[in-house]
Amino acid sequence: MEENIFKSAQNAEDTTGRLQINVTANVGLIPIQNASINISFTGEPDSTVETLTTDSSGQTDIVNLKTPPLQYSLTPNSPMPYSEYTVSVTAPGYEPVIVSGVEVLPDVTAVQNIEMTPTEMTQEEEEIISIPDHTLYGDYPPKIPEDEIKPMDESGEIVLSRVVIPEYIIVHDGVPSDSTAGNYYVRYRDYIKNVVSSEIYATWPENAIYANTLAIMSFTLNRVYTEW
Repeated sequence: MEENIFKSAQNAEDTTGRLQINVTANVGLIPIQNASINISFTGEPDSTVETLTTDSSGQTDIVNLKTPPLQYSLTPNSPMPYSEYTVSVTAPGYEPVIVSGVEVLPDVTAVQNIEMTPTEMTQEEEEIISIPDHTLYGDYPPKIPEDEIKPMDESGEIVLSRVVIPEYIIVHDGVPSDSTAGNYYVRYRDYIKNVVSSEIYATWPENAIYANTLAIMSFTLNRVYTEW
C-alpha cells in the first residue's frame, strides 16, 4: 500500500480536481453577474492560479485545479488529501468577500457558494471567512459522550407523533450546556449537505457516501423527533 501511495505521489502534478463558484446577494439570493474572482493557494496570496467572472446565473466556469493524489483520501493516516485555495470575490455595489481554505479533492467537483452584502447595508470593508480543516484530517476533540436514552421529563417537551422532515432545524453553536452560544435556523437539506461534506470525502465509493448520509440524516431526525 505504501508503495502505491508513493507512486501516486510521484504523479501528484498530474492530479486535478474541479471547482465552481456560485455568487449571490445575501438579500433575496439574487445571482450576481460579472463578479470578479481571484483564486490562489491558501497561505500564498500572490500565487494567483485562476481569474474568473460570473455569468448571468452568478456562476463561474468549472476550472481544474491541482490536488494531491486520489489515494490520499482513500487511505487512513495519509497526508492532506485535498488542496486548499483562497477565493477572493469583488462586485460593484457589494462588499468584497474572501474565503480561505476552500477544499478541492481530486477527480470531483467542489462547489463554493458565496453570498455578498450590498455596500449600503454594512460598514465592513470586506468579509473574511476561514474554512477549518476537514474533520477527517484536522485535530478535533472527540464527540461528547451522551446517554443512549434521553430523559423525557423536562417541561415544555412535545414529542412528535411521527417522524417528519423539517424545512428548517435549529443549530446550537456550542455544547448543550453553553447557554451563551448562538442558535441558528438552517435549512434541513443545507445542514445535511454541509455535515456530509465536512465529515466524509466526495472521492469515497458511492455506497459509502449513501451509507454515511443516511446515518447523518437518521441522527439529525432523531434530534428533531425527540426534541432533545
